[in-house]
Amino acid sequence: MPHRRTCVLALTGLAAAAVVAAAPPVPAAAAPAPEKSPVAIGTGGAVATVDPDATRVGLEVLADGGNAADAAVAAAAALGVTEPYSAGVGGGGFFVYYDAASGTVSTIDGRETAPLAMGAGAFLDDSGAPLPFQEAVQSGLSVGTPGTPRTWERALERFGTRSLAQVLQGGIRLAEDGFVVDPTFAQQTADNADKFARFAPSAELFLPGGAPPAVGSVFRNPDLAQTYRLLAEQGVAPIYTGRLGEEIVQTVQHPPMAAGAADVRPGLLREVDLARYDAPLREPTRIEYRGLDVYGMAPPSSGGSTVGEALNVLEQFPLGSLPDVPALHTYLEASALAFADRNAYVGDPAYTQVPLAELLSQEYAAERACALDPAAAAAKPVPAGSPDGEYGPCPAAGGPTTGAGTEGPNTTHLTVADAAGNVASYTLTIEQTGGSGITVPGRGFLLNNELTDFTFAPADPNRPEPNLPAPGKRPRSSMAPTIVLDDGRPVLALGSPGGATIITTVLQTLVNRIDRGLDLPAAIAAPRASQRNGPATEAEPAFIAAYGPQLQALGHQFTPVTEIGAATGIEFLPGNLMLAAAEPVRRGGGSAGVVHTVPGAGEDTVPAPDLGDG
Repeated sequence: MPHRRTCVLALTGLAAAAVVAAAPPVPAAAAPAPEKSPVAIGTGGAVATVDPDATRVGLEVLADGGNAADAAVAAAAALGVTEPYSAGVGGGGFFVYYDAASGTVSTIDGRETAPLAMGAGAFLDDSGAPLPFQEAVQSGLSVGTPGTPRTWERALERFGTRSLAQVLQGGIRLAEDGFVVDPTFAQQTADNADKFARFAPSAELFLPGGAPPAVGSVFRNPDLAQTYRLLAEQGVAPIYTGRLGEEIVQTVQHPPMAAGAADVRPGLLREVDLARYDAPLREPTRIEYRGLDVYGMAPPSSGGSTVGEALNVLEQFPLGSLPDVPALHTYLEASALAFADRNAYVGDPAYTQVPLAELLSQEYAAERACALDPAAAAAKPVPAGSPDGEYGPCPAAGGPTTGAGTEGPNTTHLTVADAAGNVASYTLTIEQTGGSGITVPGRGFLLNNELTDFTFAPADPNRPEPNLPAPGKRPRSSMAPTIVLDDGRPVLALGSPGGATIITTVLQTLVNRIDRGLDLPAAIAAPRASQRNGPATEAEPAFIAAYGPQLQALGHQFTPVTEIGAATGIEFLPGNLMLAAAEPVRRGGGSAGVVHTVPGAGEDTVPAPDLGDG
């Protein structure tokens, strides 16, 4: 598969040998597809992202003495340039960090918030029916208060060693000098051309001359370079209390339509929403699995709770000694049970009493495991359980059966580790591919459509719905940045994009690595299936080809999808080595790098030490 992209700027400030797969300058058109690797083994620090430019920028920071937090923010800013349809300063995300000095895991909640003017019926039409999803997406109504800039500020203040001005330099150069358009970027642009064409600044930026940029051409974004320069000079204040924030509000309230385009619904965002925004530190979720400590993101993300609950259920079964089909059957059924509880109970904890401790308790997992038949798939959707603290042997499920809502398949994830053992697992997003489709005029970035992650209307009006819109509320997310410790030291970190399939991608990768004995690159590359408590399991063609008939004989149904997720991860190996891994194929392939490579080390020489006691 072709390399994602490469910057047209030559490396500066460090030897080319310090960075894996760095590329020389390329002409402005007809650029050759550069080489890249989804696997790297070495020392001095590691970075894994979907994009080679972002990986390179992160490695530059590590090689220059920055730590994992510094490199994660730098790589995220680079992704805002090269992956503008997935992430950027107009969006939000969740940042999970292991601090080697203290041995603690912390998290930053950079989720977008609903405007104070938004009520529970915001996504209903005049008759009380839910708005068509795409109508809601392509509107100012879908735009939440951006959290990414505040997340960067908080991460650097709390964990970093560099200033925002320093870590933005790679992104500034990349936006100014440009990157080579690859088939993935060109296809994503083409797929969203109608959406971008509705909004004048988006059409001008992403459809130059009225068409998507050609593969091999150089895409530059000088407006974003200027935005980054503003943030480098003044910090994030211009967004939250300054002129740039006023421009964001004006754009949301009065979307800049292209000539002849029909108006879209205006948004509710105001300056007060930006001024009151915070990206708080939250306690991570934590469960023990096969002797390992698995840390994730707490609500309003459902990633940590759902991955954690599913792992607790799976621990009731000897997956490591099961053949592939029984192990995968158990994984799919545990995922359905955890998603039933996610949909019923998880929302913004400031607005909903989330029974997080009970959802993650071993006693509740044992009760839920009673509903898992090793010999047959349950009819789905399965009802939620009752995480009420009173557990006995195999009771009947007493909770509601609710839908999962709609989440976009995009987003991006990066994983970083430094020489001192600090680790960042960071998932960030603007929601749908291309977000709301609305670019802030003259600023070079798209605005999110995160508020469409709210449930538009309750499935059952007689039961509480934890994810309805409310003033200042954070919509439920599926982002699941994860860090795994063994006896207090990091052994593995990972995450993925993919909407609600993020949870199953992370869960399946953990099962592949810990229980099924695959090394990390193989665990990421393995064919995937995503069971989210629906009648059919979404599955990649290779999964169906390998396991479909036998799983169908157990009662599973499958809906084929081209690909699921786009994971990146880092594993700590014996001898102070680090293994960085990304997708070999999905989403055009990812980019893994280390500061100092080990000669001869590669995908065919990856060691796979046993993890945990399973």
